[in-house]
Amino acid sequence: MKRLTLILAFALSAVGFAAAQNTAVVNSEKIFKSIDAYNEAIKQLDQMAEQYQKDVDEKFKAVEDLYNAYMQRKSTLSQASQQANEENILKMEKEATDFQESIFGTDGTLMKRRIELIQPIQKQVFGAIETYAKQHNIDMVVDIAQNATMLYYSPDVDHTQDIIDMLKAPAATAPATTDTTATTAPATTAAQQ
Repeated sequence: MKRLTLILAFALSAVGFAAAQNTAVVNSEKIFKSIDAYNEAIKQLDQMAEQYQKDVDEKFKAVEDLYNAYMQRKSTLSQASQQANEENILKMEKEATDFQESIFGTDGTLMKRRIELIQPIQKQVFGAIETYAKQHNIDMVVDIAQNATMLYYSPDVDHTQDIIDMLKAPAATAPATTDTTATTAPATTAAQQ
């Protein structure tokens, strides 16, 4: 009986705690897409990626052409000449792969540029969300942009438009987050679009 009473008391306190939480829902993707600087940055990154991909494709096409030419005349080459050609092809392929990694890799040119362009906008958005949450006594903000496990939320707790309005206000200078206890997820989706 004591155990049942204790379990019931715990369950009621948990329900009371959950009811006391003030939660807001935002769609960060919608917020980011409402910012002209973000859309321009994404457009610029897409154009850069397209040009870099052409450069990478050219390098691999040169390797393929060299390989095809080698295969056509392989039977007429001496063993030493075959080995020299194969080493040259492998060297060119490695150079092409290294070039591709230097552009599209995690430490590549495109990723560095993405960070340079997107990170200040992320700080602005996350700062605005934090400021809004503090101003409205919100305990927790849930981002629904790519959360496949969000089964239901009331439109009353969706504050996306409020954040967009705050960012677009003439004096919208939301401070960047300086509180190290607050956790903010990186905008991976934004960066990978």
